[in-house]
This record gives sequence, structure tokens and C-alpha cells, in this order.
Amino acid sequence: MADKKWYVLRTAGTKEKKAAEYLVKEIERHPDLQAIVDQVLVPVKKEIVTKNGKRKEVERLLFPGYVLIHAELNPDLEYVIRNGIPGMSGFLTEKTGNGTDRIPVPIREEEAQRILGVQDENAVSAAETEVNFTVGESVRITDGPFSGFDGTVEEILQDRSKLKVVVVIFGRKTLLELSFTQVTKE
Repeated sequence: MADKKWYVLRTAGTKEKKAAEYLVKEIERHPDLQAIVDQVLVPVKKEIVTKNGKRKEVERLLFPGYVLIHAELNPDLEYVIRNGIPGMSGFLTEKTGNGTDRIPVPIREEEAQRILGVQDENAVSAAETEVNFTVGESVRITDGPFSGFDGTVEEILQDRSKLKVVVVIFGRKTLLELSFTQVTKE
């Protein structure tokens, strides 16, 4: 019996998760496939996006248009993947020696471990914050004691999800430290 390897499956754009769901359901329906497939994975990265002062956690695809499968390849599994899953067009392949046949190629174990490491990191650590503010940009404070004031972004403290904003209070420039959720773009 051959050992299991990671293979890359091609999907229609924006159909990665749906195709993976169909594949998992198809595998569950066939006991012989359950024995040779360990995992079906859509690699994603969790991020926190701040837009218009609202924070939202989103998942971004690491490899749009692709799904990974850890399996021992056999003709039945190949047939199901190529012909039985909506939105899935087959394997990432390479040509054989005669140039007419195309065979599925597993990814290197180091690459698979790197991708799995990103997935594990998402499960353990907090999501990264994506900042849509720039230094020098005008913002309006929407929350806190300075609500309603306008200011200019002086510094972005991404690791703490904060901005340093300069506002004019009683004719004097004052530096405030505010969270991303307390300001919106003007």
C-alpha cells in the first residue's frame, strides 16, 4: 500500500469551499474512499479588517482556485474528483514521458507542512489586522470623549490596533491615541 501524500485540486474561482464540501460528502458516501483520504483542506488566513470604523474578522484564501487533499491516490478517487464534484476540474498535473498523459503530482512535504503551519497558527493566534488608514490621512473621531473632532493620522500602531491622531483642541495640536474602531475616514 502506498503512503498518503498532499495533492492540489483545481476548482472554479470562488467555488473552493463549496467544491471541498461536495468532495467531503462524496467521500463519506463511499467507505472505500474514506480509508484512503485523510483530509480535505481549503487553506485560509484569518484577518481582522477595519472599514469605516468597524472591525470584522474575515477569512482570505491563501490559494484562490485550489483545494488540498491528503490521500493515497487510486483510480476510483481520481475518477470521483475529475468527474463527480461540481466546481472541481481535477488535479494539478504534469505531463508524463510521452507527453500525452497527465499525472497528478503531490506537493513536497515541506510545502505541505508550511501550509498546515499557517492553518495551525490561525487556530492558535489572534487574527492579523488589516489597516486601511495611511499616515497623513484625515479622519473623524466617532467614539470616546473626542467624538466629532477631525484629525490627521500621525502614526499607525498596527500591533496594538491603534492610531496616533493629531487634533486641534482650543487652538492647540494635541496627539491622541485611538483604536481603529474609534475613527472613520473622512
